[in-house]
Amino acid sequence: MRGIRVALLHLLPIAGDIQYNQHLIERSVKIAAAKNADWIITPELAVSGLQFSRKIGTGWIKRQPDEWLNHFRDMVKSINTNVFLGCPEKSEDDELYNSVFVMNRDGELIGKQRKIATISDGWCHSGSTIKTIELEGIRVGIMICADAYTDKIAHSLLEKGAQIIVAPSSWGPGLHGPNGEWEQRSIDTGLPIFVCNRTGEDETVSFWEAESLIIKNGKRLLSHKSVQSAILTFDWDAEKMDLISSHFQVEYIS
Repeated sequence: MRGIRVALLHLLPIAGDIQYNQHLIERSVKIAAAKNADWIITPELAVSGLQFSRKIGTGWIKRQPDEWLNHFRDMVKSINTNVFLGCPEKSEDDELYNSVFVMNRDGELIGKQRKIATISDGWCHSGSTIKTIELEGIRVGIMICADAYTDKIAHSLLEKGAQIIVAPSSWGPGLHGPNGEWEQRSIDTGLPIFVCNRTGEDETVSFWEAESLIIKNGKRLLSHKSVQSAILTFDWDAEKMDLISSHFQVEYIS
C-alpha cells in the first residue's frame, strides 16, 4: 500500500483582507505540514476571499509568482510538502484569472488551472486550457468550484489521465448552491473527488453550512462543516484509490 496524507484547509478568509488571508494560509499550511501532510489543499480564492472585488477592486492583482507567492514557495520548500493554492492572477496580456497553483516539495510551481465556469464571478476571464498535473506519481485534475456544474471539465480531466480530482471551492448552500454536482461528476468519471470548501461569509454569500467532502462513486465518504477555520487531515491509499481513514482528523484554528 502506498498511502498519502492529505490536508484540506477548510478556512474562513475575509473578502479583501489579503494580508490576513495570507497569514491564515501560512499558519494553516505549517500546522498541516507538522501533521506530515503530503498534499495540502486550500479553498478557491483563499488569498482574496470570493467577493473581494466588491471591497478592494482588482488593481492589486499581479502576475504570478509575485513577492508573496515567492515567499510562500520558499516556505513550502522548507516544510517539505505539496500545496494547491487558490489565488487570483494577472496574465501576460493583463487579463485576470481565478487560478489554483500547485507547488511541489521543492517549492517549484509545477502547474496551475484557471477556472473556466466564471459567468458569476464578473472580475475575471474564463480559462481556456484543461490540463492534469503529475504530483509524485499521481495524475491530478483540478476542478474549481462551479467547474463541476456540468460534466465537460471532469470528462476532459479523465481523458487526460486524471486519477484524482481536486476541487478547491467557495460554494455555499442556497438558491445556487451545490446540489449533487460533485457526486455526479464522481459517478460520471469513476474518479474520487477531494472537495476543499470554506466557511464564513462574503458580501452576499454565506458559507457557514458549506461542506468539504471526500467523494467516491457518488458517495460522500467524509464530510465537514464548521463556523471556524479547520484543518481536515485524512489518509488515502494511492494504489487502490480508496480511503484509509474512517474520519477526518480535525484541528480548529481560532
